[in-house]
Amino acid sequence: MSAVLSPIVSEFETEEQEASYTAWLKAKVQASLDDTRPSVPHDQVMAEMEAIIAEAEKKRNSSQA
Repeated sequence: MSAVLSPIVSEFETEEQEASYTAWLKAKVQASLDDTRPSVPHDQVMAEMEAIIAEAEKKRNSSQA
């Protein structure tokens, strides 16, 4: 039986949920560290996202007109 965790101390309901999430997160971080593809600079990612957002806003505004 798992111990119930206090919401003041943990965002998880049980220790098993916390352990499962921690294992998942560690695996994701390790996979990222092991990835041999070249990194993408922050400024490039932000520019691409800003273009995507601007296009979505443009489409939304044109459909509301």
